[in-house]
Amino acid sequence: MRDMIDLSSDADQIPDSALLVAYANGDPAAARDLSARLLPRVMGQAVRMLQDRAEAEDVAQEAMMRLWKIAPDWRQGEAQVSTWLYRVVANLCTDRLRRRKRGGVGLDQIAEPADTAPGAAAVIQDETRLRALSDALAQLPDRQAQAVALRHLEGLSNPEIAAIMDISPRAVESLTARGKRALSAALADQREALGYDDD
Repeated sequence: MRDMIDLSSDADQIPDSALLVAYANGDPAAARDLSARLLPRVMGQAVRMLQDRAEAEDVAQEAMMRLWKIAPDWRQGEAQVSTWLYRVVANLCTDRLRRRKRGGVGLDQIAEPADTAPGAAAVIQDETRLRALSDALAQLPDRQAQAVALRHLEGLSNPEIAAIMDISPRAVESLTARGKRALSAALADQREALGYDDD
């Protein structure tokens, strides 16, 4: 067994792939650190795509289980762990959305926890804006919605999104551009209600 990574000194500086390999070599602290780093991002992606927190938790858990399962075979330098994980989550969410559409079930609204710092009016406005964005995203074709969310909500680069969606960076640009135009059109008549009338 390889030496375990010294996680006591600034675990944030250790690459995801090194933590995954350390976990595969029997280091439970590496799994805790990697989960703490990746799980919130995975949950955010799943909640945005599915608009259902309970279902998103199931997807996030399944994606992490798949990550732990492939850990012994992980080859450093071939792919980023986060990119691989985003792709798994996207595929799991897309499968669930397709099953919903076949069954004719409507999408539920996002149940995001309220931030306690801002005042009640700000919280309500943020929730209204998030709901409007989520509803508008839900009207886009799945691939456009996924590309827009990964680019503008997750902050990923076009090459990272291309790897997750298994398309070219140029296709990502096209999807995000069309998605942004469609979102803008869908939300145009709601600008004043959402508090954007001063922009």
